[in-house]
Amino acid sequence: MGELGLRNDLYRRPLATALERLGLEAGWRCVDVGAGAGDVSVAFAELVGRGGRVYAVDSDPRARDEVAAAAAATGGAQVISITQAGEDLALPESVDLAYCRFLLMHVLEPRVVLERMVASLRIGGYLLAQEPITSAGRIDGVAMSMPGARHQDVGALLPRMVREAGLELVDAWAEAPAGAGPGPVATYLEELTEVEPGDASVVLPPLVTVIGRRLATETASAR
Repeated sequence: MGELGLRNDLYRRPLATALERLGLEAGWRCVDVGAGAGDVSVAFAELVGRGGRVYAVDSDPRARDEVAAAAAATGGAQVISITQAGEDLALPESVDLAYCRFLLMHVLEPRVVLERMVASLRIGGYLLAQEPITSAGRIDGVAMSMPGARHQDVGALLPRMVREAGLELVDAWAEAPAGAGPGPVATYLEELTEVEPGDASVVLPPLVTVIGRRLATETASAR
């Protein structure tokens, strides 16, 4: 797999690793839940090609225009933007891959969103979820906090949640960028928290990546 097309994304490495393990390739159907401006959706579209399809789902209707502009810039990537809450996820077809990142930490009911994502999968399809353990991040040795997030440490529960949603747990790991002084890590932290870390040592919150697979015998049911 080539460069993922997320050059300014500090967490692109665990995503690229996950997609390599999944073997994402041309022709796949994917859904990016909580797509925002569509950076990941467009990166998926570049990998699945014209024979594939990517649904970029976000609850904010303003995201549709941003996704459309990003998709148009790639020269015809197969991206379909849908305004929809994760708890209400409903697609016109089953998909091979359902993805979310930094989504479950903000929603009211993370388990409901996971169940809706599972319901969108074809048998044998994969769920790929990436969520942080915010309090495990450090600024000059002091634990980070994100009071605006409903579930700021949901990443610590994610492997169990995926199993409880009825999926086979294929893989799970945690990874965090780190740095000191000026640079991408400090810039990202300032954008995230509006706190300029100066020359402090920074360890961003570990991002827990979990891959689950829907088997024919899965027992979870969508609510």
